Amino acid sequence: MSDLRENRENAADADAGAAPLDVLVIDNDKDHAQAVAESLTRIGYRCTVATSGPEGAKLVDDQTFDIIITDLMMGGVDGLEILRRAKENVGDVEVILITGHASISSAVTAMQQGAFHYLEKSGIAELRAVTNSAAEKVRLKRTNLELNRRLDERFGFEGVVGTSAQMNGVIERLKRISPTDATVLIQGETGTGKELVAQALHQNSPRKKKAFVALNCAALSEHILESELFGHIRGAFTDASTDRVGKFEFAHGGTMFLDEVGDMPLATQIKLLRVLENGEITRVGSNEPIKVNVRIVSATNRNLEDAIEAGTFRSDLYHRLKVITIRLPQLTERSQDIPLLIDHFSKQFAKRHNKQVRGMSTAARRKFVAYSWPGNVRELRNFVESMVVVDYDGLLDVDDLPSEMSDMGDAVADAPDAAQGLAGLVGKPLNDIERLFIVETLNATGGNREEAAKMLGIGERTLYRKIKEYGV
Repeated sequence: MSDLRENRENAADADAGAAPLDVLVIDNDKDHAQAVAESLTRIGYRCTVATSGPEGAKLVDDQTFDIIITDLMMGGVDGLEILRRAKENVGDVEVILITGHASISSAVTAMQQGAFHYLEKSGIAELRAVTNSAAEKVRLKRTNLELNRRLDERFGFEGVVGTSAQMNGVIERLKRISPTDATVLIQGETGTGKELVAQALHQNSPRKKKAFVALNCAALSEHILESELFGHIRGAFTDASTDRVGKFEFAHGGTMFLDEVGDMPLATQIKLLRVLENGEITRVGSNEPIKVNVRIVSATNRNLEDAIEAGTFRSDLYHRLKVITIRLPQLTERSQDIPLLIDHFSKQFAKRHNKQVRGMSTAARRKFVAYSWPGNVRELRNFVESMVVVDYDGLLDVDDLPSEMSDMGDAVADAPDAAQGLAGLVGKPLNDIERLFIVETLNATGGNREEAAKMLGIGERTLYRKIKEYGV
């Protein structure tokens, strides 16, 4: 009977597929720990053994595991402390508590604190069955995450919208670096979506269940910025009537986003460098260092190398911040994404403002494609929201455009050489003229055939046929 059960467990583990799960076994009974690890290794788990509470706690703090099996009663650091650390640290992990002296109160405490299971030390078979159940839960979480990612792939990465070559490059880079703890510097003009990218990094990382904390370094004076970042103790300055936790402590286990980091005062830059080098902060007015585990993502629209030359930014901090660099393109560099962004924001704001919106007219879309977008995606977002709010007939049209865009005139008719261009078409075959308009419309939409068909007033299948016919 035991052989049959083992075969079933082996089969279940094999069917669960993919990469082996990492299991940490903590037990001050060395023989029992080894027996558990050997049993789980035989059915496909990758096991690490710790034979004391402190040793196990260090492994929990330093490494990532999928499942932790820990003895409850251990000297120095007990199983409940292991459970607490595992749940506080980065990543999803299932914890199984085992004990030779089970009690109802300790079982209740364990389950309240998030343990997957609590059981008495008995046969290995029962523990292996519980471990397989925990593995199923871990793999289900992974499967759901993967499905969500696949759903996002068509239009972006957790809200980063775009299908242009430039944005595909950004999204692929995000996919590679999100699971890591690497420090990231995001560069791009104002309005290109730097904070959105930082949030995407956080939401697709093992830190996603912890805090994402954003702070604009240019918006605060030096003393207020330091208090915001590192906190302060009572009496540190005139208005410090109580101790205060700073952003770094609040973001422990999560991600800190430092926007406009190029405007950070030099004195604060030195303290930020300490965080990056030692993982420690010191509250204003205190001498006691505090350990923090925070991933730092920073952003700037400035050229930090020029700032280093000017003496306003530290070279050593720059190299610490730019372990990985992401450059966000201007909206005019990714004009192919404009129709996609229009549809994305139209749906978003229609829902927010409880409006019925069918879409945007071809004439209005032409204006969007022709506009220069000095404020990048943020400006486009604001324009679409304005149009949704003022619209009354369900179609976002030229009468709903904000003044900045409605005053620019028609993108074709108002062009200085429009008359000359039309005159140049006189006498040419209609096929040549049609081909020219198809080519120019595709250029205007960044190669987006669906949008080009809308602007030309023909069906997509018709456009595809003409593209093939004219060899475009």
